[in-house]
Amino acid sequence: MAHAVLSKARPVVGAVAMVCSMLAASTAAFAADAQVITQWDQQTNATSSKVLRDGADRFEKAVPGYKVEQSHVLNEAYKTKLKVAFGANQPPCVFENWGGGGLHEYVKSGQIVDLTPYLNKDPAYRGRFMKASWDNTTFDGKTYGVAAENAATAVIFYNKEVFKKYGITPPKTWEELMHVVDVLKSHNVAAFSLANKNKWTGSMYYMYIVDRIAGPQVVKDALAGKGKGFEDPAFIEAGKRIQDLVKAGAFAPGINGLDYDSGASRRLLYTGKAAMELMGAWEASTIANENPGFAKDLDFFPFPTVTGGKGDPRDMIGTVGDGFLSISTECKNPDVAFKLIQALTDEQAMQARATDDHKLPPVNNVKIDDPFTQRLQQLLAAAPSVQLWYDQALPPALGEMHKDTTQELFGLSITPEAAAQQMQAAFKKGG
Repeated sequence: MAHAVLSKARPVVGAVAMVCSMLAASTAAFAADAQVITQWDQQTNATSSKVLRDGADRFEKAVPGYKVEQSHVLNEAYKTKLKVAFGANQPPCVFENWGGGGLHEYVKSGQIVDLTPYLNKDPAYRGRFMKASWDNTTFDGKTYGVAAENAATAVIFYNKEVFKKYGITPPKTWEELMHVVDVLKSHNVAAFSLANKNKWTGSMYYMYIVDRIAGPQVVKDALAGKGKGFEDPAFIEAGKRIQDLVKAGAFAPGINGLDYDSGASRRLLYTGKAAMELMGAWEASTIANENPGFAKDLDFFPFPTVTGGKGDPRDMIGTVGDGFLSISTECKNPDVAFKLIQALTDEQAMQARATDDHKLPPVNNVKIDDPFTQRLQQLLAAAPSVQLWYDQALPPALGEMHKDTTQELFGLSITPEAAAQQMQAAFKKGG
């Protein structure tokens, strides 16, 4: 009899379980559609992610009924995750990006919300940001992203103790740089730490050398199809000088296999195996979070000049604002999502980036107390030109070609002439 009762009970229990499951699924779907705002970024260090979480908490208090689900993913993995999500039409509501050509591709495919109406309704909010910070996310007069993280420029970071130990000073010219390379090599120390598995890391050397040789106009002309394009002598000479550095032993071994995201280049600095690193200004924040004890030995200087070059020694490579926040058109609550962006970039968030995260936020009213960051701010303010990173300035396919050929230059597996020819051929095909 007991078995009979159980057999009758099973359908009832099963039905109840099914109803509960359906209700749970329905509730979850409602929450995802109406109450949860997904937000992705690549701010993985503790301080940077806390700034974003604190901003999200302020948003949740100000906009009852909504919760922010954040995902912080490291650089290369983040790029892949974002690409897959957009390809599957399942992107996050709010996401960090690099602006430029990559964002423009998503804009052209109708996947990004135009933020211009929101910005026009709140001119005071828009006016807080450095004017140039809007350039990399504005296409055909419409703006698709807000700069959140940094006014970032590439500088050469160096270990002051290593320089002191070997009696060297920051080089101001290419000849002085090569002398520093020779001195350090004689003591079995690499001049530069470079983790070039990621490719964009080595691109910084190429960009700076091109600028120091020919100034910013050569890149603009190449993108406009003028002159010799990417086969201009400046691009070829830049490749030659990169290979001169490699042949002189300026880099630690195995550079094209070292991963920046895992901290390989910074470990070379920490251990004294390398003396310098050419990297974006965000590296100061990363080091301060990752190895506070080493931060006191860290300093920086601008990229050296090239004798006879047309480039202004004050020119910088980088961006006036990065970590752009955009909204995908798959987001069901774009109005609310924009309020989240405002919370993530409000005065409290920007001041925290400056004070706690050693960054230079792309806004006009932030207070900078840290002397290190103040010097970076002065460099950027004095720069006649700030050349946007090539992999962002160029169309995506051409940007990838640039990174591939530059990595090959460092590996001595391609000639500077062949690299330039491949770039120009790719440009003619439409990039």
